[in-house]
Amino acid sequence: MRFEFSNGGTMTSNEGRIRALLESRTDAQRSKDIDRLMSFYSPGIVYYDAVAPLRFRGAEEVRRNFVRWFDGYDGPIGLETHDLTIVAGDDVAFADMLHLDSGKHRGGIELSIWVRETVCLRRVDGEWVITHEHISIPINPANFQVWIASEKDSPARGGGQVIFQLVLTDLIARFGPRALWRKVFGGITARSVCGSRGGRPE
Repeated sequence: MRFEFSNGGTMTSNEGRIRALLESRTDAQRSKDIDRLMSFYSPGIVYYDAVAPLRFRGAEEVRRNFVRWFDGYDGPIGLETHDLTIVAGDDVAFADMLHLDSGKHRGGIELSIWVRETVCLRRVDGEWVITHEHISIPINPANFQVWIASEKDSPARGGGQVIFQLVLTDLIARFGPRALWRKVFGGITARSVCGSRGGRPE
């Protein structure tokens, strides 16, 4: 795991505690330790994810959403935190960062996806907990398709791909163009095509 911090200056004691909390949270996410992960969240957590619905409210809903995320991976989750910035007061704090989310998904597809995250925290009974979290992925406003950055500082034009392109690239890399063609279109024969239309092959 690697952390890159974008803010300079002297670290306060609250910032240090929050950095440690976020690092421990990432460890729990990588190892899919749901009980440890949920210990960093308040019971009334409000969570905005990149997937439907619009929001998850409360620890039980957020827990189920994390389990769904975990189940989408075949093995551990690769997660790197970049450009972490923390602003902390006595009892309230927020942080923003970028994550590189990678790993082998169910079905064998391996993808690396950059996501954005903002976290809000409160200190309750002397302990910092996450009360709000917002995960997002950019979209291309021209076609409303998810835009996946190639690098964290990629330009909007020419610096990313849509998810279909990433999946296709992975399949070609693993199977090769000919094998991929047979895998996708091998079952489509003249007989099956004509049969589906109710006709006969000529």
